[in-house]
Amino acid sequence: MPIYAYKCSACGFAKDALQKMSDAPLTVCPACGASAFEKQVTAAGFQLKGSGWYVTDFRDGGGKKAEPAGAAKNGDAAAAPAASTAEASSPAPAAVPAPSPAPAPVAAAKSD
Repeated sequence: MPIYAYKCSACGFAKDALQKMSDAPLTVCPACGASAFEKQVTAAGFQLKGSGWYVTDFRDGGGKKAEPAGAAKNGDAAAAPAASTAEASSPAPAAVPAPSPAPAPVAAAKSD
């Protein structure tokens, strides 16, 4: 059963109520007796855990990405400069030329 938050707009009294979803909402304030007791919008009180949920599997666009060695984790500022200097000192890979296309076949001319 869900827990609903209620608040009286007349006196400001707030209360949480454990109710079935099919139960009628409370309308009378238990503190002042006014008919101004209203259901409040609140955040969900649960978290989905385990494999297959957004938090673990789909946050990065559907796949896990490999982190380069020495990359900073969780905002670690000390590891970030070390990673950038290590990348700067490594030699760049040599450019590989693209293969040239094959020549077009020549049509043979017929002579009668």
